[in-house]
Amino acid sequence: MNIQLPHSILQSGKHLLLSGSKSESNRALILQALFPELTVQNLSTADDTLLLQQALTSHTEVVDIHHAGTAMRFLTAYFAIQQGKKVLLTGSPRMKERPIHLLVNALQQLGADITYTEKEGFPPIYIRGKKLTNNEVHIQGNVSSQYSSALLLIAPALPNGLTLHLEGEVTSLPYLKMTINLLAHCIGQEQVSFKANTIKVNTMNGKNLLHNSWEVESDWSSASYWYAFVALSPIGTTLSLSYFKPHSLQGDSALKTIYEFFGVHSSFKGNELTIEKVAEPQQKRFECNLNATPDIAQTIAVTCVAMGLECHLTGLHTLKIKETDRLQALQTELRKLGAEVSITHDSLHLAPCPHLRSGISIATYNDHRMAMAFTPLMLKTTLEIADKEVVSKSYPSFWHDVAQLTVKR
Repeated sequence: MNIQLPHSILQSGKHLLLSGSKSESNRALILQALFPELTVQNLSTADDTLLLQQALTSHTEVVDIHHAGTAMRFLTAYFAIQQGKKVLLTGSPRMKERPIHLLVNALQQLGADITYTEKEGFPPIYIRGKKLTNNEVHIQGNVSSQYSSALLLIAPALPNGLTLHLEGEVTSLPYLKMTINLLAHCIGQEQVSFKANTIKVNTMNGKNLLHNSWEVESDWSSASYWYAFVALSPIGTTLSLSYFKPHSLQGDSALKTIYEFFGVHSSFKGNELTIEKVAEPQQKRFECNLNATPDIAQTIAVTCVAMGLECHLTGLHTLKIKETDRLQALQTELRKLGAEVSITHDSLHLAPCPHLRSGISIATYNDHRMAMAFTPLMLKTTLEIADKEVVSKSYPSFWHDVAQLTVKR
């Protein structure tokens, strides 16, 4: 179902409690499945997290994770070490187009028994769980940090631990560090090391966790849309968000710095984050390498087009293997609004857009972030968002929150 968004304003002074981070939640759930004594609070309510929970407790031989890319990667590694368990891991048609061969190859280096059932290098995959005694593996670091995280999360449960060598430039490094920091919290700082491009994780070998509880921080990726709303609002507009940490594990907390360019200031009082529009942009061109934070590229591009700014974003090569080819989708939908957009395999350039077309219908391509990234445009014009239900993948209450915090002009 599509949703019509009227030209609106964001109400100032409101407060919003956001669900736990999907990225943190999914990592914590894998560790909890391997070490049941671990308790996890403030789990994400996103579809991806619910699908992962269901898969981890499933007793069926076929596990369908639909569009959940993180679940596909993490479960591939998890099921590979479940001795005696046989699983066909599959997903949506788009999931079957998203490569997984780098992770499968790495697991096979460790001794895993995994075969492709349709197209070589892509899901579905058939996994026969077994004990993996090899403990050293090489993997490309510049494709998806989720491959590396999937391997690291099972490392404490491997009989000989794991030494992981990352080859080339490491993409989405904050997400990799999130995994490492969560492991260090649970099993001990001395059990995990990251030097140069080599990560070592020691085996737990039946030992108890150092810390057996974890509280998930709210989701900075979800906060990004509200940063855009505030950026497109009048000076003096404020919005408070909870539960956030000044020193976050999440890469998208870089929003605090990035959105200073757009005149948005961030401040903390305990675990409450207040964002305020304090100024208009002082420059007409925004340029940023988002190699570490590719998930906020769509939101930033839409913010720039709404503010009439020139924009040049790089480090976007992973966007082509997300829920959709996000670079192509961004180009197509921004052009509908009247923007001049050019893309390469890893960059996007946006010329200043002096006027936004009204009443445009934005296609979402089964991609939750396309739907939510374009929504703040309702502060500038009327528009329609297609397939509004897609937001449930990461932020199920998004449309409720939009309705509560905005008022028609």
